[in-house]
Amino acid sequence: MLRLTIAVLSAALIAFQAVPVHAQAVCGDRAKMITHLGESYAEQPVAMGLTSSGAVIEVLTSPSGTWTFLVTEPSGLTCMVASGESWESLPIIPAGKVS
Repeated sequence: MLRLTIAVLSAALIAFQAVPVHAQAVCGDRAKMITHLGESYAEQPVAMGLTSSGAVIEVLTSPSGTWTFLVTEPSGLTCMVASGESWESLPIIPAGKVS
């Protein structure tokens, strides 16, 4: 599941690198963002991964299905790169078991 999540996040990050300048991500202090997302949307971190450039990608989700992708650069700057609704966690499928 973690590998699938990282693959999805990597694809999303690549897609968002092509976002026009006028649609820039919201950036700031990670702790403040985590607190805000928790208090405002009941979102909590559920997955994270490390990119080859040293950035940390995190997925936060809520019981109601809202979700947010955060990227924290090695410099410490955290940016919200995507958010939405209807998040659904998929079951972990053991290797070699395709249904």
